[in-house]
Amino acid sequence: MIRKSILGLLLCCAMSGMNAQNSISKTWVADLGNGSYKNPVLYADYSDPDVCRVGDDYYMTASSFNCVPGLPILHSKDLVNWTIIGYAIDKLTPDSIFSKVEHGGGVWAPAIRYHKGEFYIYYGDPDQGIFMTKTKDPAGAWEPLVMVKEGKGLIDSCPIFDDNGDVYLAHAYAGSRAGIKSLLAVTKLTPDGKKAVGESRIIYDGHDLDPTIEGPKFYKRNGYYYIFAPAGGVATGWQLAMRSKDVFGPYERKVVMDQGKTPINGPHQGAWVDTQTGEDWFIHFQDVGAVGRITHLQPMVWKNDWPVIGVDKDGDGCGEPVLTHKKPNVGKTYPIATPAESDEFSTNTLGLQWQWHGNPQSWWHFANKEQGCLSLYSVPVSDDYKSLWDVPNLLLQKIPAPDFTATVKLTLKPDLRFTGERTGLVVMGLDYALLSFENTADGFILSQSECTNAEKGTKESVNSSVNLKDATVYLRVKMTSGNKCIFSYSTDDKKYITLGNEFKAKEGKWIGAKIGTFCSRPIPKNDGGRVDVDWFRLEK
Repeated sequence: MIRKSILGLLLCCAMSGMNAQNSISKTWVADLGNGSYKNPVLYADYSDPDVCRVGDDYYMTASSFNCVPGLPILHSKDLVNWTIIGYAIDKLTPDSIFSKVEHGGGVWAPAIRYHKGEFYIYYGDPDQGIFMTKTKDPAGAWEPLVMVKEGKGLIDSCPIFDDNGDVYLAHAYAGSRAGIKSLLAVTKLTPDGKKAVGESRIIYDGHDLDPTIEGPKFYKRNGYYYIFAPAGGVATGWQLAMRSKDVFGPYERKVVMDQGKTPINGPHQGAWVDTQTGEDWFIHFQDVGAVGRITHLQPMVWKNDWPVIGVDKDGDGCGEPVLTHKKPNVGKTYPIATPAESDEFSTNTLGLQWQWHGNPQSWWHFANKEQGCLSLYSVPVSDDYKSLWDVPNLLLQKIPAPDFTATVKLTLKPDLRFTGERTGLVVMGLDYALLSFENTADGFILSQSECTNAEKGTKESVNSSVNLKDATVYLRVKMTSGNKCIFSYSTDDKKYITLGNEFKAKEGKWIGAKIGTFCSRPIPKNDGGRVDVDWFRLEK
């Protein structure tokens, strides 16, 4: 029954997604169309990915931090072609905290598992503890979050449902909150997986050999308990495997993948998954700075009860990442698919590529299918406004490729009782830049602005401005190698005029830079104006 339910909902999601995008990405496609693929399989910030297989279907989730909805759910048939099918969290809890922008807080390094007809996701919130949610259908609604283990600095949690009915949870510690890091721990859970039993026990100390060990993933094979874990730092580390006959150790350790002579820095933290044909594969991330942590797929084999990930050219049991490889053998060939990017706003729901920067209010947007646009209503900003850094109603999506062009058509419909309402196109990160379209006493003004070190309270500054007569404008940003962004605008979608300075995109707090739009006003009156976004298109 669950298989039919899952497939039915996946079909609905796929059909809905086709309305929200041009079906196949115009910026990055990993499937080479000849039985091979190139890495990354997702050139987007799906940080700390974890995957499980159920029958012929693969499901992925990833860190979402403060972005809402959270815990993205992606689906694939072959580990190369992925689509977004939903989210496990509509809002982060508690709303009193996450209605504001908690940069770098929220969802850290989740794990997804399938057990007795249900999907489970566990994740650590570094300021609260470890949460769990579950469902019988990953494309549908997920149950309300349950606090499994309360504690500051508890992160990167992963369960194992043992053969005898026992349930355990591995986790790490965030040094910024717990005051200690480079340790892994295991705790027992109640049989329903909802509550920790007793205190956690340290099972590995990485301070000497594996500093900053974190992100454990728990498995069992041939009588061994395995913990796969990254160490050595996000951009510079390696992939570790540990094994023991006892869930609480002691654990042997072995480095099973590192960068070697490849350009893939810090290859680690991800998921071991097998195919229905008996192959083994490993999904992990690579930190590339401004774009974030992109997703790679590596072949994997077992030798002497140790995993070897990537290609082991010298036979020492430690593999290197591949750049291209034959696709996984899943018994069939499936069509190319990519996550949603471009959006024509032709449905009555918000596209799955979009996330807010904080918990949203229901009135922030109206997916106006009849008008074929997305209406964003202006949200008041604080009296001491300096920048977009603490504005929660930024509607953003992940950067999809190392080079791309994003264009948005929008019409500003301000409340004429006051001035200062604005919208625009933004590339958001620790530094950000935007085209800001504002209603002023002198009419509509388009400005190219930027903010350096936004996290430190720097005030947004204007580089260049131009007066425009019409309320409708086309805004564009082109990003090229080196994360260089050039902004331009048009009044007819034919001739585009460059405005302002070149900007170098920068990552956000634990996330990659993001692109999108917003609508704000300076006065908290009982009503305001809006922007109608006709479309948002991503191309090479």
